[in-house]
Amino acid sequence: MRQHLLGFTLAPLFLLTTACSQQESVAKVDNNETLSATQNNYEQTATLKIAKLKKMMQQAQSKQIDVTREQSIIWFAEQFLKFANWDENNYDAVVKLFGYERHYAADKEKLAKELPNFEREKVIQILDKGIKELGQELAGEIKRRPVNKVDWQNTKAQDNMFVSNGKPIFLYDYFSKTVGQPLTNKDVYNDHLGALYHGGEDLYPVDHDRAINSFLVREDGTFDEELMKELTRIPDTNIGFLVYWLMGIPKWVEEQEPEVRKGRSLFTGFDIDNPLARDIWGKIIRKTGELTKGKKVTEVGFVLANEPHWYAEKGHWTQKFQEMTSISSYTLNKFRSWLDKKYQGDINELNDNWGTHFSQFSDVAIEIPIDPTIKGEPKWYDWTRYNMDRSTDWFTYVQNELHSVNKDADTHIKIMPRMFMDDSRSGGIDTEALAELTTMVGHDAKSFGSENIRPGKSSKWIEKYAYNWGIVTMFHDFMESVAPNKINVNSESHFLSSGQWRDLDTRTSYVRSVYWLATLLGMDANMGWFWARDPDGSPEDRLEGDLDFFDPGLGGAFAGSNNMQPHVTNEVTQVMFDLNSFSEEIVELREQRRPLRLFYSETTAINTNDYMTKGYKLYENLFFEGFPLGFVTKNVIEKQDNNNWDAILVYRNNFVTDEEFKSLQGYLNKGGTVILDSAQSLSLDEYGHPRNAKLVASKGKLIVMPKGTGVEAIKQTALAEVSGSTPDVVVKVDNGESFKTTTWRTVKQGNGSYLVNILNLGHGTANLKLSLTNGKAVTVKNLMTSNQLGNTFTIPSEGVLLLEVTPK
Repeated sequence: MRQHLLGFTLAPLFLLTTACSQQESVAKVDNNETLSATQNNYEQTATLKIAKLKKMMQQAQSKQIDVTREQSIIWFAEQFLKFANWDENNYDAVVKLFGYERHYAADKEKLAKELPNFEREKVIQILDKGIKELGQELAGEIKRRPVNKVDWQNTKAQDNMFVSNGKPIFLYDYFSKTVGQPLTNKDVYNDHLGALYHGGEDLYPVDHDRAINSFLVREDGTFDEELMKELTRIPDTNIGFLVYWLMGIPKWVEEQEPEVRKGRSLFTGFDIDNPLARDIWGKIIRKTGELTKGKKVTEVGFVLANEPHWYAEKGHWTQKFQEMTSISSYTLNKFRSWLDKKYQGDINELNDNWGTHFSQFSDVAIEIPIDPTIKGEPKWYDWTRYNMDRSTDWFTYVQNELHSVNKDADTHIKIMPRMFMDDSRSGGIDTEALAELTTMVGHDAKSFGSENIRPGKSSKWIEKYAYNWGIVTMFHDFMESVAPNKINVNSESHFLSSGQWRDLDTRTSYVRSVYWLATLLGMDANMGWFWARDPDGSPEDRLEGDLDFFDPGLGGAFAGSNNMQPHVTNEVTQVMFDLNSFSEEIVELREQRRPLRLFYSETTAINTNDYMTKGYKLYENLFFEGFPLGFVTKNVIEKQDNNNWDAILVYRNNFVTDEEFKSLQGYLNKGGTVILDSAQSLSLDEYGHPRNAKLVASKGKLIVMPKGTGVEAIKQTALAEVSGSTPDVVVKVDNGESFKTTTWRTVKQGNGSYLVNILNLGHGTANLKLSLTNGKAVTVKNLMTSNQLGNTFTIPSEGVLLLEVTPK
């Protein structure tokens, strides 16, 4: 198993032994590059390699070979050499930056001292790799497809993809990007880092740079025109996105509405049920919607909220930020009205369910935060379901206000995948409902490239896999299933680091694999976390001076991030270049039929402690079978073409509403196939009351597994039911383990060949053999290099292959 570095040792500085030694003379090299007497050996070596690569680029251009990839390598090399010098000359500031992150704090002096040469060493590595690859192309050993560059001025959002110059395009940038720098600064907005213009990233209330926030409206109802200028003066040149930043609320609102902070959460700093807060935001949304109508900065949509959540259970970690410690009278009264409707005005039915003695619905009371020990009881279900419905109501209001003045405005919400992936459902987010509501799918999906750095947090996945791929794939497969025809925007991708993981010596193979995987599974745009270097190398304004942010905060985010990693930052751009070179093929691979669907019930998720944990185990076992997985819900069954799948697998879904049950029966009535993991599935309603009705096969096929059947047997039964839809290409894998770690996708082409994408998510090299189900021999071509392969070959850990497989 690979030993992952946690950053306490930066990496052996093996290229040169005396990095700090000074050269006594100034040497001239090609392209008028100069080796200065003040450069250390690392920087001199890098300077020579930059000159060599530039000369090779000139040769390549004379042969009409695309050098877009090398242009970015040179840019990142030169930038990070500058950054390394800043870090070396500002030792105390770098010590402070490491000290903000508790994982590094104990070694902050050592790390700060080593960082400049670590950065220079990584610059040399990316240059070596660029020299080798371009040299191979110049020698005719490989042939790469030219990069399909993003047209940052004219890319358009179409039904389910962005299009640039007539081809699908995958957008890339950084969500939080060195605040204070003008959007026109080419050192910050370019093809290397991405050039999406954006407003509203008022991350932590240090300033209001380009923010759409509560402070735009004054007490007299007029707008703060100075603040509004931060939005209106965004140049109408590049495409971009806007963010509604909900974190703060003006003092005058608190004075008029003393309850306005009740029921707040971290990034929604006010009660979403408060009428004054709603009125203020209605004005802000209509005004900003009018001002930006038709502007390019809205092409990637409006982010309606940053990581919304309203966890309302006792003991939840969010309570340390004083979230949902109570609810307002507005929220309580809306809950009472919701219950009145749910129970059709019968207070006795509610009392029977809750074990209470209320005289009327206006008397109903509930303790918030709610005690999680009553999970599975009717009171828990009713509050949790209502909490979801009230947030969906808020976002419906927000979107309707925007569309009232700008009907074509695209919208998405930065939903945390944990709202779907975690077992807890007290957070007030119905992932499916919000994906259906907004015009684009939005989130901030993350991955873990190495162990969790927080004490007590599990990294059990590392026993099998090189990185924690499942939190990317299961979330994407769900979102693509419930909203298959919408653009998918990750407006704050935490693939490179987060509050729970970072590794200063992050593997470039991991970076390539995780970005490729997420894009393959539906991601159309990603804005990474985060770019915080000003062009001179200094950290951006919000990182200067003394910080007092919560942990993980903006200050702690810098250490061990891509801002210190030339190899990582370069690799993000390189993999996006490659993905965009093959954008049409990637879209073909991901827009396949999903023959097996896993039934998902929010009802069961609300009522049980391990629904998602156990469901993930089944999903994990099915992921490595060579075809894309999907999900269905009541809404998917009723709204989408049921011919899009062969079978529905119902696993550990005891609690379902009558409407959910009827949707499955309706599917069977139309001839569908349902596999039940046991007779206990679907046996209870949302309140735990036994259901007398049982599914019947009708015109379809119903398979009920014996109680206690294990995951493997359920999996084999499901695979048998979709065997007619499995691909013609057979990929046999030997990874030396008892479990699978290699996944692939196949699409038949019009000329009879097959497009095949293979990813190895395991720790070790895997041996592969490709064949066809009909036994015909095949030829295999690596599309990334244009080289032929045999039908047997290997793929390294975190390897990515895009192949053309042709029957002989």
